[in-house]
Amino acid sequence: MVEMKNQILSKNISNNAHNEIFLKIRYDILICLFLVIGNMAVYSQVINHSFVNYDDGMYVTSNYFVQKGLSLINIIWAFSNVYAANWHPLTWLSHMLDVQLYGLSPGGHHMTSVLFHVVNSLLLFLVFRRMTGQIWQSGFVAAIFALHPLHVESVAWVAERKDVLSMFFWVLTMYSYILYVEHPGVTRYMLALIFFVLGLMTKPMLVTLPFVLLLLDYWPLRRFQLKHEDDPGRKSGQQLHMITLIWEKAPFFIISIAASAIALFAQHSKGTVASLDRFTLFVRIENILVSYVDYIGKMIWPDNLSAFYPYPGILTGWHVVGSCLLLAFITFLAVRSLNPRPWFIIGWLWYIGTLVPVIGIVQVGLQAMADRYTYIPLIGLFIIIAWGVPELAIRWRLKKPVFVGITTAILIVFMVISWLQVRYWADNISLYEHALDVTSDNFVAHNGLGCDLTTRGMLDEAVIHYSEALRIRPEYAEAHYNLGHVLSIQGKNEEAIEHFHKALQIKPDYAEAHDYLGYELACLGNRQEAIKHFRKAIQIKPDYAEAHDYLGYELLHQGKSEEALEHFRKALQISPNYAVAHHNLGIALAEQDKYNEAIRHYRE
Repeated sequence: MVEMKNQILSKNISNNAHNEIFLKIRYDILICLFLVIGNMAVYSQVINHSFVNYDDGMYVTSNYFVQKGLSLINIIWAFSNVYAANWHPLTWLSHMLDVQLYGLSPGGHHMTSVLFHVVNSLLLFLVFRRMTGQIWQSGFVAAIFALHPLHVESVAWVAERKDVLSMFFWVLTMYSYILYVEHPGVTRYMLALIFFVLGLMTKPMLVTLPFVLLLLDYWPLRRFQLKHEDDPGRKSGQQLHMITLIWEKAPFFIISIAASAIALFAQHSKGTVASLDRFTLFVRIENILVSYVDYIGKMIWPDNLSAFYPYPGILTGWHVVGSCLLLAFITFLAVRSLNPRPWFIIGWLWYIGTLVPVIGIVQVGLQAMADRYTYIPLIGLFIIIAWGVPELAIRWRLKKPVFVGITTAILIVFMVISWLQVRYWADNISLYEHALDVTSDNFVAHNGLGCDLTTRGMLDEAVIHYSEALRIRPEYAEAHYNLGHVLSIQGKNEEAIEHFHKALQIKPDYAEAHDYLGYELACLGNRQEAIKHFRKAIQIKPDYAEAHDYLGYELLHQGKSEEALEHFRKALQISPNYAVAHHNLGIALAEQDKYNEAIRHYRE
């Protein structure tokens, strides 16, 4: 009788265990479905969006190699160049593959980024689910990552493909590392290392990943404790154990150092790193402190989001001191909660550490901060919220339905804000007008809006915006070039030349400014000086079809027909549909009595 009771009890326990596993699997599937549906509800509208003139040209629409799709020559170019002030060959290959699949139809390019974001959300959930064993906390981290408005820029902007692609390899590295921790072996370790290298080949911001792996060793993987378990008074065991874990990641750190050096070289070589004359060390430190707090503020209250945030002129003392005190207070709380709440300090250090490459110590570009920089760092704050809020709910005795209702409401609000934010990336006008509405003295938005108006033929309106950009920032080379371009179209040659010269004084390796200055000088009869600038433009940018055509035209007028033919053909090799180059090549061939070939190019 007793044996029968034991069998029944054992069977009930077994059934309960199976039911519990089934429920967990069912919840996992539901969370994954929510991540997919939520993402698509917010981002599916991008299929109708255009490219924008804010770096999309550099990465896709005006990039000769990307426009040709995948080929051996283009793959070699991707790995051997630091174009766009970065060495990220896999990012270039991703854009080339999109061109291969969709041509220059923007909807396909946008949807690729959305699909990567969906996959990243799913992988993030699965990684945290496996590390922590917690379904709902892991689901919240993934859901808030998927739907937060600060992440719209990374997903809805084609030029930021590198963000979603690098995050893809980030989570794959984490997942491989977890497999290695669970079952140590060379194969699993090498898999994690390979994914890490691939991630660095999409965006150098992943240099902080080895640091994050060390954080995960403490929590949630619990691979070491702050005190030695056998002898709490001894510290040598602790140091040895930590050193072992650091040594274990030596290949990761070595690769990170190499990648950092390559990134700095690429940025310095393209002149994108601001000097201390432009932004002093004191000003940078002030902006760093304020930016850390502002990112937290925008995470909590995502309002007035912009594609570009101008660098502040003078920050008030209370703003800087207040930011410093708040950061110090949060750090104090995190350290104090080290043992009972390890997720607090891990999440905080994740946030602080992963922002270091883009926080402004090395100032790349003219922005004070950028929404795209939060794509990975905010995960640290999401960890604190996901594990901290349920603890507070228990302490405050919130009933489960109330807690679930509040969480659901927050996610819905973020979904709505994100959906609205995605709309601003639909085209240039929406993007820049919104930026001007929510920021002040936004010279980049004025310049971008001027570029769009120029392409629409609204030249007087474009001049107003370029002039406003230069009023705000007189040393803005791009605005000088663009204003010179419009003045040239309007026939104001002397004024145009003045602005091209100013652009080159600020940015001597500005290929487009050399090209257009050469054009203006040629129009005024100064052909020898014009040729010098055309050659300089080609030296800086060898795949510059327009400069090859202009140079060929001037050489043809000097009787150097063979050299002219070479440059016309090069222009057409770069841009086969370049009608003016076909026309000029036809003239050059006709002068050599090659009439049949000339006629073919005239017809083309």
